[in-house]
Amino acid sequence: MKFLLDHDVPDEAAQLLRYWGHDVERLRDALPVTATDEAVFAHAQQAGRVILSCNRAHFLALARQAVERRQPFAGLIVLIRRRTRQAECAHLLSLLRRAGEPGVNGNVNFA
Repeated sequence: MKFLLDHDVPDEAAQLLRYWGHDVERLRDALPVTATDEAVFAHAQQAGRVILSCNRAHFLALARQAVERRQPFAGLIVLIRRRTRQAECAHLLSLLRRAGEPGVNGNVNFA
């Protein structure tokens, strides 16, 4: 799968996703730090990348708008903060194994 990792996603998640064979682009490498959530969402959709973010409020609203407008979107995974980075990565891996690409693409998931 192709992912776009928001600024708030730990680097450990990027490393593990790459290790698991996924295509990972970090937001800081793709757009300016000042990019709006709307610009980030649009970039992810144009590139066919699932957004991985801890920013629940803004990206959920943008995903809801896309669905209401019947616009396809690549998907959104909200990474819930845990006590350790290892726990965050374990929940992410569990979601990807359980849902697979069909369950992630075009959907909103929480890990």
